[in-house]
Amino acid sequence: MKSANRAARLAAQISLLLVLLATSCFLMLRTYLGDPEQNYNDGAIEHVIDKGPVTIGKVGWQLDSMTVYTRLVDAKGKEISVNKPAGAVIVVAQLRVTPLDGLRLEDGGFLCGASLRDDRGNIWATTNAFDFPVPTSCSDDDHPMVRNKANKIAQIFVVPQAAVPHLQGLLVTNRDDYERFLITL
Repeated sequence: MKSANRAARLAAQISLLLVLLATSCFLMLRTYLGDPEQNYNDGAIEHVIDKGPVTIGKVGWQLDSMTVYTRLVDAKGKEISVNKPAGAVIVVAQLRVTPLDGLRLEDGGFLCGASLRDDRGNIWATTNAFDFPVPTSCSDDDHPMVRNKANKIAQIFVVPQAAVPHLQGLLVTNRDDYERFLITL
């Protein structure tokens, strides 16, 4: 009888081990096996690209530079007003954006945007800086976008100075395919 009890206990232990192993495998791989929309909503980054160019949707993106400033000036040397709290700096990302065939251009432009991301998971949205020498939007009336040609734009961000060493790159999303692209420099 003792050997029957040992066999039953051993079978129960092996079964428990297999259940725990299967559960841990599922938890580790669910990001890759899950629903793309849920992964997108959870903030997953699917693609990391070095500088670019990369085609996202029907738009080509290429990151040329990211520069840190304490203040911005226009073409005449006059300071551009940017809402910047104490201890913050301005990061200007210079991009080349190419609207490709099939993209709907309204009034010479379209909606585009990128966010700035650091290695701690912080994300910053763009800030308006009127009179900046380079267009800061893909729908600037003064600088209409040309299809199939790289158009220079600048994305302007206000970030804490302590975050500057941790900046990774620009985060661009494709909501149609539930994808996020991190374009690094």
